[in-house]
Amino acid sequence: MLKSGRGKRRSWNCENQMIFVFLFLFLFSFVTYSREGQPTEGYTGKPAPEASNVRPKELEGVGIDQKLGAQLDMDLTFKNEQGQDVKLGQFFDGKHPVIISLVYYSCPGLCNFHLNGLTEGLKGLDWNPGEKFQVLAISFDAKETYDLGASKKKSYMKVYGRPGAEDGWHFLTADQKTITQITDSVGFKFKWNEEEKEWAHASAAIVTTPKGIISRYLGGIMFDPKDVKLALNEATNGKIGNFVDKMLLYCFHYDPKENKYSLAAFNLVRMGGVAIVVILMIWLLPFWLRNRKREGTTGR
Repeated sequence: MLKSGRGKRRSWNCENQMIFVFLFLFLFSFVTYSREGQPTEGYTGKPAPEASNVRPKELEGVGIDQKLGAQLDMDLTFKNEQGQDVKLGQFFDGKHPVIISLVYYSCPGLCNFHLNGLTEGLKGLDWNPGEKFQVLAISFDAKETYDLGASKKKSYMKVYGRPGAEDGWHFLTADQKTITQITDSVGFKFKWNEEEKEWAHASAAIVTTPKGIISRYLGGIMFDPKDVKLALNEATNGKIGNFVDKMLLYCFHYDPKENKYSLAAFNLVRMGGVAIVVILMIWLLPFWLRNRKREGTTGR
């Protein structure tokens, strides 16, 4: 009778420990989730003072209107570095994402900074153009010819320094009609500055899905390799990365205000909660099995 009582007490203690642990995890998750969306400390409910939105006359009508989810026209025709006519769809194979940079090759400043920053960002990846993704540099100046594209490509392939990259990094030109179509489709607005004798424009690397749908805009002239990799992986729903890359994509989300990927706190909490539950179940399983075995023995 004493052994039976002890067995029951041990079983009861084990079961109560498990109930207590799961109750604690539930309450922890509930409190954490309920805090999401609450006003931050110091919030008064009053609207923030408006920032000045006065733009220089030269920049009026210049910028990028993000068109996430828009489908690019795969039938648009460009000229590659050899002067051959190529369809935009030739660079989309349905498996690998494509980065598009709208620049002009004779640009004295911003375009070079953009391409330099993108090159440095891609150097930090263990993925190569032509293997995991494609890169398209497209001139939005209809006066530029394919030989300028060829010269630009030669320079950047030398700087990038990875054999075979030329098969996945292309420098294209086009006529005015095609340029207008591609820039309108991605929301890229630019205009000629007669005083400076150059184009006024913005800078962004546009990441598209393997089927030509706009997935992400990475603005600026400096590109963190982590952000580039996450954007490419995001464009394929994690299909081109390994398990670690998929987990990183789960843990980060894109912050448009910061123009970069930041930690997704709630996803981390959920992952931590799942990990704790699994660990506790593994830890408590032997106790539960012993209790079950003991109860079976005493029942006989």
